[in-house]
Amino acid sequence: MKKFRNSLFYITVIAVFSALIYWALKNGKTLEEGRNVVSQASGKGQWQDFLDSLFHNLTHPLALLLVQIITILFVARFFGWICKKLGQPTVIGEMIAGIVLGPSLVGTFFPEYSGLLFPKESLGNLQILSQIGLILFMYVVGMELDLNVLKNKAKDAVIISHASIIIPFTLGLVLAYFIYEQFAPAGVEFSSFGLFLGIAMSITAFPVLARIVQERGLHRTRIGALVITCAAADDITAWCILAAVIAIVKAGSFVSSLYIIALAVAYVFLMLWVVKPFLKRIGDLFSHKENVTKPVIAIFFLTLLISAYTTEVIGIHALFGAFMAGAIMPESMRFRSIFIEKVEDVSQVMLLPLFFVFTGLRTQIGLLNDPYLWKVCGLIILVAVVGKFLGSAITARFVGQNWRDSLTIGALMNTRGLMELIVLNIGYDLGVLSTEIFSMMVIMALATTFMTGPALDLIGYIFNRKKNYIPSEIRQASLYKILVSFDSPEGGKTLLRLANAFVGKMKGNAMVTAMHISPSSEIHTFNLQEYEDESFRPILAEAENLGQKVTTLFKATTDMDSDIATVANKGEFDLVLIDIGQSIFEGTLLGKILGFTTRIINPESLLNTFTGKEKLFENSPFDDKTQHILSKTESPVGILVDKGFSGTDKVFITIFDESDAFLIDLAQKLIVNAGSQVTVLDADGSVKNNAEIKESIRSIEHTVPNHIQLLNQKKLEKEFLQSQDLMIISVDSWKKLVESRSPWLNNTPSLLLVKK
Repeated sequence: MKKFRNSLFYITVIAVFSALIYWALKNGKTLEEGRNVVSQASGKGQWQDFLDSLFHNLTHPLALLLVQIITILFVARFFGWICKKLGQPTVIGEMIAGIVLGPSLVGTFFPEYSGLLFPKESLGNLQILSQIGLILFMYVVGMELDLNVLKNKAKDAVIISHASIIIPFTLGLVLAYFIYEQFAPAGVEFSSFGLFLGIAMSITAFPVLARIVQERGLHRTRIGALVITCAAADDITAWCILAAVIAIVKAGSFVSSLYIIALAVAYVFLMLWVVKPFLKRIGDLFSHKENVTKPVIAIFFLTLLISAYTTEVIGIHALFGAFMAGAIMPESMRFRSIFIEKVEDVSQVMLLPLFFVFTGLRTQIGLLNDPYLWKVCGLIILVAVVGKFLGSAITARFVGQNWRDSLTIGALMNTRGLMELIVLNIGYDLGVLSTEIFSMMVIMALATTFMTGPALDLIGYIFNRKKNYIPSEIRQASLYKILVSFDSPEGGKTLLRLANAFVGKMKGNAMVTAMHISPSSEIHTFNLQEYEDESFRPILAEAENLGQKVTTLFKATTDMDSDIATVANKGEFDLVLIDIGQSIFEGTLLGKILGFTTRIINPESLLNTFTGKEKLFENSPFDDKTQHILSKTESPVGILVDKGFSGTDKVFITIFDESDAFLIDLAQKLIVNAGSQVTVLDADGSVKNNAEIKESIRSIEHTVPNHIQLLNQKKLEKEFLQSQDLMIISVDSWKKLVESRSPWLNNTPSLLLVKK
């Protein structure tokens, strides 16, 4: 009765109030008499009125800004993906995307489309939004700087860093002397033009450099720590110099700029001695994520905005204020990471690509339509590389580094990336840089950032240095070595228990290495050690329970699949264990065969079923990641499909042909080290007809009696399968088994699929 009463009430309310609306609208027409009401209709017809309204909506500033953002994000992601595949930082792709969407490419070949998508009157909105993105980005850059590192390793780092600033700065100033008359905008003083060219030559992109150091496994090395410290010192020094240069340019003379510089010094003093202690106190009170409430977040964001506003008013640009607000954040790594997570996704994924495209819209490579202009552009690149690369390398060599490390420091410090574009845009906005010089300098920023990776590879090749994939103690050990590669701590613990079953009693004759590889984009330099410790803590605790000695290996990279294979190959491991879980099978036919169920139907599988194209797999029953690891790894690979793996007391091994004979060696290790009861299924008579396999089984029976038995039947009882702890089968045989859709597959225990 209550259900009908609610429905009746709903219908009554809708009907009564709809009638009132109709009455008000109808009788309201009579009130229009004598008020000279103008109809919105154009008189061209209803269809034309609709089209006019639609066109008006499409060209509305908000609609135009949204479609610009959508286009920019698609293009930036696409070029970022290409550069990632080429082994370059994604920021290179985003920089290229900006140039592609600008007048240099789309504007040249599709001017109507470019004019429609990026009309001049809309660029103001795009610029403001991109500047907000830059403010948030510089806030993150400030937070990622670990000032304690500077205190601990300042001596050599500061010498190298300051030399890598003063040398290219001077060369840039000298270059400005020769090109000022031809390329400086009218009315711009030489000092302003020269100072901006100098600071543009001397900048280093700390965020990009930090990512490259992580991805190449240098972060745990002495040279990696030194170059990170150099870049941090470079960042702080360069931004202070930039603030002074902006003050001089805006004031018009050095003497006048002293007033601005005095205000800037007072601002820095206030931030360091008043605001920083206040923020530290708040950070101490709210150090955990659960305690960080909206009012607390508001305090820090207000600090950011007020700091940026203050430096903009003083005359040293809002970005310096954002950088400073990040640098004085509480030093707690956990606390900083909370704010980085909140800010970084919005700033780097959505807003920063807008800045790249806005820069691209200003970059007109088509203006360099003369060989002479390209010679000047080449000269700018040469001066930038000589000043930064050689300046850093020679200084590093002078303070005691060997040539290999010195050149590595030079190559990394020569990375400019996004930071260079920020400086160039400031100079362009101040009217100090002409469009031609701006375009040349953007090309220089792209070239110097792009050459970092190849330069490091060339240095490694010349000095015969292999990439620092694995520690030397792992590479040189002549033991039975197992590599356990895990994504999650729980998966790592399971794989470690399995590895222990193979080598538990071998003690000094075996080595287990637990490896965790994480995307470098998800880890920040300042909390790298904390992240590594948290990742391995459960694994080391499990190893202690098992009495198993474990060597840990951690890497941050952009290509996890390739790095797993490379570590396995370089370390010459005897067995590599990885897990894929059951999630990739859920909702598919293969999932049903294996006994995995889900309420969500895999749409691709459903479509292929209706079109008659359903296949369990083409080249592999695995996802792309696992298939890549299998194809690139030279060592034997064991893939654990965890269906509640608890131990190896009862193990079931299937032999389908003679090529599966290598599985007997694994059976022997399980029997000797874990006391497993092993059942070998001779599915096609391969054991019966192969003297070598039979002899291997007899040898095990002789050494460890009553631990291995042979079955010759093809049909297996459900009860037998469910009584087993683990099934071991070769990858090739498992493919055949799944293709035949054997009815007993969905009753299997946890699976270890082994590639020979």
